[in-house]
Parts: sequence; structure tokens; C-alpha cells
Amino acid sequence: MSHANRAFLPAAGLDFLLPLYDPMVKLLGADRARKKLFDQALVQPHHRVLDVGSGTGTFAVAIKGWLPSAEVVGLDPDPKALARSRRKAERAGVSIRFDQGFANALPYPDGSFDRVFSSLMFHHLPRDAKFATMREVRRVLKPGGSLHLLDFEQEGPRSHNPLARWLHSSERMQGNTCEQILGWMREAGLVEPRVVDSDQPIFGKIIYFAARSGG
Repeated sequence: MSHANRAFLPAAGLDFLLPLYDPMVKLLGADRARKKLFDQALVQPHHRVLDVGSGTGTFAVAIKGWLPSAEVVGLDPDPKALARSRRKAERAGVSIRFDQGFANALPYPDGSFDRVFSSLMFHHLPRDAKFATMREVRRVLKPGGSLHLLDFEQEGPRSHNPLARWLHSSERMQGNTCEQILGWMREAGLVEPRVVDSDQPIFGKIIYFAARSGG
């Protein structure tokens, strides 16, 4: 199926909000959370890294800045976000490949990457695409490679945090729990899926996950 015929949720939810996406996520503490996720992954200088759902490219550009010798690839379905990503990488003077594609149909051969990251993206996926995404990640990881995923945990309507209640009201957040995400990882064949850490910024609880490809 072509990209034009597949629906996706833009990085900021709506196209016209895209220019506000970077300052909004920075204000909410996403940059600090992503650095923590990167540190957990123990990326090595020779590694090939994929950022699934790379959005406007902030995390991919940061990874290249933290470890210039690593090969970094960003993937996102949104052509407008990808255009911003490429401009951002050019301004930073770093070489990053940005591809258009979907998380549940990764356009890469088996065993292509040492590390795969998913940063505050997984909850955007329709429920039926979440397991397929885990299966695709398992496929493109090299033996011994690993997935490092950061996402919201659904807090539900009883949350004491009004911002979290609003942000987590989306239908796609339903069932986005630790148990379900870990279950999808196991079912996809990822090894030792685990919760590495959690934080409670102003927009609600976020969980850091990791799992290995095996082999």
C-alpha cells in the first residue's frame, strides 16, 4: 500500500500545529527523557541506529551529536515532519538518512540495525499496528541488538493530573499499559522485555522499556 493511501497521525496531532511541536515537547521535558533513553541503550560508536517515528528529527539529530560515528536512520510517515528533519540535520551539520515509512512495515532488510528507538511515538499507533510494529522491530534488529522504547502509560480518567487526563483521552491510548506493551514484545519474539525506569513529568507517567532480539 502506498504512503498516500495510509493514514497517520502528524507529530503534533494536526498539520498546522507542527511548528509548535518542538518547543512544546521541550517544555514538557521530552529532551531530558530522550537523553535518558539513549544512555540506557549503551550505543557503541560502530552501531547502526533506527529511530522509528522520528517526527521532526530532534532525537535523531541529538543521537548523531552524542555519538557522531554511529550511523543514524530516522523513519516517519509524515512528509512535512521529514522535511523539517532534513533541514534540522543540515543546520546541525550532521549526516542522517530520513526515510518515509510506517512502523508496522519497516522498509529495511532483516538484521539491519544494532539499536532501534521509539520515543513517545508508540501510543500514536492504532491498536492493531502495535503488535505488528514489535514484530517488525524484531525482524530488523541484528542478533544481540535491542529495542529501547519510551512512552506514556495510560493513567485513565481517574488520574489526579488534569493535563494527563486530557492528553491520555485519545482512543489510541486505550490499553497502552506496561503489561500490554511487555506482552506485545514477548509475543513478537523479543527477549527479556522489561521496564527499565519510569518518570512522572507534568504530562503524565512515562515508562522506559527495553528488550533484546536474541541470537
